[in-house]
Amino acid sequence: MNFIKNVLATVVGIFLFFVLSFFILIGIAAVVGGGEKEIKVEDQSVIELDLSEIVFDYSGKYKDESPLQALLKAEGKVGFIDVLNAIKLAKTDSKIKGISIINNESFLGLAQSKELRDQLIDFKKSGKFIYSYANFFTQKEYYINSVADQVYINPVGELEFKGLSSELLFFKDFQDKTGLKFEVIRHGKYKSAVEPFLNQEMSPENREQMTSLLNSVWNTIVTDISASRKISVAKLNEIANNLEARTPELALQQKLVDKIAYEDEYHSALKTKLKVAQNEEYNKISIADYTNKNNINVDDLTKDDVIAVIYAQGEINEGEGDVDFIGEGSINRSLKEAREDENIKAIVLRVDSPGGSALTSELIWREIELTKKSKPVVVSMGNLAASGGYYISCGANAIFAEPTTITGSIGVFGMLPNFSQLANKMGINAEQVNTHKNASGYSPFEPITDEYKSIALEGVERTYKTFVNRVATGRKMKFENVDAIGQGRVWTGSDALKIGLVDKLGNLDAAIKYAATLGKSKEYRVETYPEYEKNFNEILEHLANAKIYQSKEAYLKEEVGEENYILIDKIRKMKKRKGIQAILPYEINF
Repeated sequence: MNFIKNVLATVVGIFLFFVLSFFILIGIAAVVGGGEKEIKVEDQSVIELDLSEIVFDYSGKYKDESPLQALLKAEGKVGFIDVLNAIKLAKTDSKIKGISIINNESFLGLAQSKELRDQLIDFKKSGKFIYSYANFFTQKEYYINSVADQVYINPVGELEFKGLSSELLFFKDFQDKTGLKFEVIRHGKYKSAVEPFLNQEMSPENREQMTSLLNSVWNTIVTDISASRKISVAKLNEIANNLEARTPELALQQKLVDKIAYEDEYHSALKTKLKVAQNEEYNKISIADYTNKNNINVDDLTKDDVIAVIYAQGEINEGEGDVDFIGEGSINRSLKEAREDENIKAIVLRVDSPGGSALTSELIWREIELTKKSKPVVVSMGNLAASGGYYISCGANAIFAEPTTITGSIGVFGMLPNFSQLANKMGINAEQVNTHKNASGYSPFEPITDEYKSIALEGVERTYKTFVNRVATGRKMKFENVDAIGQGRVWTGSDALKIGLVDKLGNLDAAIKYAATLGKSKEYRVETYPEYEKNFNEILEHLANAKIYQSKEAYLKEEVGEENYILIDKIRKMKKRKGIQAILPYEINF
């Protein structure tokens, strides 16, 4: 029997050796062998602003990158901030004559859309043009495209311009009827993540905050469109209220678009603009290729002073972290490296997070406090810096936000699934045997006891008080004042400025310049963090599952649809959450 075991072990070992060798050879070939296409920027070129693959501010990099680790990164992958820097460079690039936006469908959030729009407006100051075309304009894409000198729409297309709305589902009656319920433990009257499990309709407090939030965001949108299209805010609200731009003809009549045309006619107009013969092709380059060609992330090594930009993006969970979630491992290591590097004069923490683990948020907050003792830390808020995202921001020397940033949500909650009523209906009985009265903890098959609920509430209250104290100290406010604007309520960047949760409205560049001022640096370069660490097993697991995961993801999206796939992904993320959560109570998709 031992002989057979040894033979099998040897066979398996040889097999794994060949599999590993195969992946190593692929890695070496990918990195050393080249194979990258040469990217050229021709004279009289137009940048095609395709943002469909852009999601995160930061595309990520890995510490001590090996050929195997290089396979973790998609070829030519760029982040949103890379795109902004590329547009900034294109403004002074003599080979670039303009930007074309065709049928763009992006996954950008509110603040990202605002930042992109502002960068495009700055690009136009060079005298170069921006043209846009769409078969169908969603409201978000129109907001971005409205900066263009010429906006084209397909003759049988549509333009969505109707204002903002929020719809919430409530499950209390469903719980009562089925026996499937959640035990809710919370602090904060605005912590509406759990409201659907407590009530059958929206509370006045939640309706108040949602109305205020939507109006604040909408005011920013119409104010920006008004400036670009030379249409009054009052008129834009009238158009939205009566759906007076729903067809191409109406959109043209209301001056939201400039031309009704087919895509070939749009390209013909671009040729005329570039003075290219109609029977010839004009030069164009994708924004991703243009970014990679110009090595946007290469540091200017002639400058000794450095401003470190540390990206904290995604939900906050324990562990190392990656491009799509924040872990204390990579963030705290980056903060420590930055404060110990004598060339780094200041640090900008770029936060784009709905929050998550309260414990991990506290660990990152502590590291920021240690860092502030030696170097200034400035926060730049992206789409979201709410709940735990605000927790890790509140101690900074200064906080910048976009007008449409979603922030605040100073509150915590816990949710415990309970199936005891359903179990009784189904004839299921759970019994426990314990050495001590609290040994079994919480069982989803037994009604929650008052004693357990009081202990759980004690933990939530303790976390909330700690959270509020962190904000009060960091923002130099009284506990009572923070509590009054806390309670889980969310605010836009514009409103957060008025109540003292942020210091200035501005983008990442503005935050970097301010950090340089605090660091007393006039000439500086920017270095990006974190560098994520992946151990050998994680690399192998990623390599073994990457293609399988991609095909599974693609299959699910095709079979259940994009929106249903997003719901599945949310459930997957919820299963990973541990402990008390300081997280935004809902997602806001513009």
